[in-house]
Amino acid sequence: MNPEEFKSQLAKHNIELTDHQMQQFADYYELLVSTNEHVNLTTIVDRDEVYLKHFFDSITPAFFAEDLRTEELTLCDVGAGAGFPSIPLKIVFPNLKVTIIDSLNKRINFLDELVTKLGLTNVELHHARAEEFGGKKSQYRESFDIATARAVARMSVLAEFCLPLVKVGGRMIALKASKAKDELSDGKSAITTLGGKMISDDEFNLPVSNDPRNMVVLEKVKNTPKQYPRKAGTPNKKPIGSSNK
Repeated sequence: MNPEEFKSQLAKHNIELTDHQMQQFADYYELLVSTNEHVNLTTIVDRDEVYLKHFFDSITPAFFAEDLRTEELTLCDVGAGAGFPSIPLKIVFPNLKVTIIDSLNKRINFLDELVTKLGLTNVELHHARAEEFGGKKSQYRESFDIATARAVARMSVLAEFCLPLVKVGGRMIALKASKAKDELSDGKSAITTLGGKMISDDEFNLPVSNDPRNMVVLEKVKNTPKQYPRKAGTPNKKPIGSSNK
């Protein structure tokens, strides 16, 4: 997917990019590739692959959550890595107020440089573990309209990272490659325990490559119990509802 194809494919979803936004994506790509030479940000460096599998893929939540396009929503991106999906979403929808957390300072440093280079506003960057950022003493607990995560962990673990950050009435949006149904089945107990409820699981394919994708949206229907999230590392080792809990 070259840049022009990227623009035309988004137009099919009623997302029209300006020349300025196209330049921001070009600058994003250049900084990503140059930084990746000395900081491990991504294994995908081919331009057309980046535009498809990072940029386009990151914008797909707006195909299923229309209010991302127009509302001044607060969005927390958990484990954003090189900024996916939140930075592409922010470029396209500047109305969003984005908070990014990542456990590696090298990635946060890259994102800080990126945000400055692209001239983005209303973006906060935090070097933190999700378990601490959404902990019972954190000012950020249950404060966001939306929490997103892309390729971070399986659903039972992801729910414990994200749902404590979402306010009641807000949503968690998980971008999944495949196996979402199995993960949702395994994660049902965790989702319910943490105050979530599944409202949609949409399957679709990326253009050009036809790679399968799942967009899972959970609604926060009640407060997360105070004992969650558990201390750093525990959700991965002992997911809620698993036999080794």
